[in-house]
Amino acid sequence: MMVGKEIHDIDVDMPKDVYDTGKEIPTFDAYLTIIVRDSKGKVIKVHRQRSHSPTANFIVLLLPLVYFQYSSSALSITNTGGSTYSIQLGNSSINTYILYPNAKFNSGQQSALIMIQVGSGSQSSPYNAHSLAAPIANGSGTGQLIYGTPSVSSTITVSGSSAYFYISQAFNNQTSGTIDITEVGIITQISLSNYAITSSTNCGNLLMWYDALSSAISVPAGGTVVVTYTFMVNP
Repeated sequence: MMVGKEIHDIDVDMPKDVYDTGKEIPTFDAYLTIIVRDSKGKVIKVHRQRSHSPTANFIVLLLPLVYFQYSSSALSITNTGGSTYSIQLGNSSINTYILYPNAKFNSGQQSALIMIQVGSGSQSSPYNAHSLAAPIANGSGTGQLIYGTPSVSSTITVSGSSAYFYISQAFNNQTSGTIDITEVGIITQISLSNYAITSSTNCGNLLMWYDALSSAISVPAGGTVVVTYTFMVNP
């Protein structure tokens, strides 16, 4: 190009492969669905919103091994109790491997989904959240809910051009009053191991995903609520 050439003479045409091809749907979506039933089992509310709040713990654990190998970085994860653990994968120091569910190497400390937790508070910075603002305790006392067992899809479902799986959990209000839910999160547990996998560190409960609800969910006395996260991938 000649110096001083008029800018309108410069070829700025976009290649055809950057135009809309009809696949404007994001490649990854997460949805939160909440269904409330009264004491007789009748559905009284269905709440659905887009979920978009992975936490710092999720991002750190999602990083590939090569990130740590080439950056020599040590990152940390913080559990719901505020304890912090350092991860520096790929060297010979302590806590260099993440042990996902594997009984052979995990010394009985399985990395696993613990629960979907519900709460009555909210946080403005989900990324930095390490616990719910005001977790609702598991029980039948005032302000508490009975936590059911979390359920995960046994297979990935393919529907049209999408593939998805879900995490779901039921909660029961056995108190005499209405309980409001304003926040939810996914709690998991992992173990970190040394290089030789001769010992492991249980990191405790980790908040991996967090959402403040767009409107409060009221669970009546004797009622139940089912919270479902759906994670979907499109081509």
